[in-house]
Amino acid sequence: MPNKTHPIGYRPTWAEVNLDNLEHNLLQVKSRLRRETRVLVTVKADAYGHGIVPVSKRLSAAGVDYFGVASIDEGIKLRKARLKNPILVLGLVLKRDIRSLFTFNLTPTVCDYDLAAALDKKAAALKRRLCLHVKVDTGMGRIGVAHKDAFRLVKRISGLSSVFVEGVFTHFPFADEDRKFTLSQIDLFCALVDDLRRNGIAVPVVHAANSVGLIDYRNSHFNMVRPGLVIYGLYPKKGMRIKLKPVLSLKTRVIFVKQVAAGFGISYGHAYVTERPAYVATLPIGYGDGYGRNLSNLAPLLIGGRRFHVSGRVCMDQIMVDTGNFRPKLEDEVVLIGRQGRQSVSAEELAKLSGTIPYEIVCGLGSRIPRVYISS
Repeated sequence: MPNKTHPIGYRPTWAEVNLDNLEHNLLQVKSRLRRETRVLVTVKADAYGHGIVPVSKRLSAAGVDYFGVASIDEGIKLRKARLKNPILVLGLVLKRDIRSLFTFNLTPTVCDYDLAAALDKKAAALKRRLCLHVKVDTGMGRIGVAHKDAFRLVKRISGLSSVFVEGVFTHFPFADEDRKFTLSQIDLFCALVDDLRRNGIAVPVVHAANSVGLIDYRNSHFNMVRPGLVIYGLYPKKGMRIKLKPVLSLKTRVIFVKQVAAGFGISYGHAYVTERPAYVATLPIGYGDGYGRNLSNLAPLLIGGRRFHVSGRVCMDQIMVDTGNFRPKLEDEVVLIGRQGRQSVSAEELAKLSGTIPYEIVCGLGSRIPRVYISS
């Protein structure tokens, strides 16, 4: 248990979350928008592994309009932390759970009339009026009413007396890869919004743009955007025209050093064998913390301002590093994500090495890694 003497507990592995950099990234996003365009920041999955409550509090103070969560449970965490911003539950909810939407003032996503009718019935019984957003599938193939049926659904829900269609939204499956397809999605969504307007159906909030959308597709901004990854200082693709600051750094300390001979096998299966006499450092982090086993013999890390690599297979709780003729000291700080001196390791780099995306790197960091929040 962390205490004053050991603020991160007794295992010297932690993640630093820079809240000043978080706010910097939000301001970078806002600088690309019209003044009236609102910002919903996606804080699902524990704010992409950064810590949903501290991150949301800082963003709220910095002027974020909405928060997006994946589930009712995440929304409840924000309400219990006394966050007042509107909260959109981006995932679907079951009818049996709709009472909690009213209890905690959460906005549900709706894709069909049955759920809307159930929400309307509960709202009427409670003598309340509930806002909802209708999700439209323009090509993601996940949740959402098919775009060809969306006008009819929104019109029908608009006829209910105790719910209000506050928003309509869609999502881009590969705005970073296929510009033609993404532009076709925007066209489909624009056609829906125009149809609603021509028929006198006023929907106040219209949103589509994710991180790539808000930077590369200005016509997808509508009147609200939904940044996720860029808020945390991570780039969904190379060459994006925005200056971000990484928010999360992952650190640990050297807990053991030994000198070994050439031909010495390290870790399970001896997938790494030293080519010469060397020092080998052991670090207290592993796949049990979300530091992926597929980073074995690949991932760079920094000790003493020098760049080394994981040597051997990542264990559940530990990794080893061949540091050659450099002898680390016990308790030397090690950077696995972040900067040390002139060297740096990014989550994007780890993602590329492990064949995944930056989202998975940061979201996968486990709860036994304490988050330490820093701000000037």
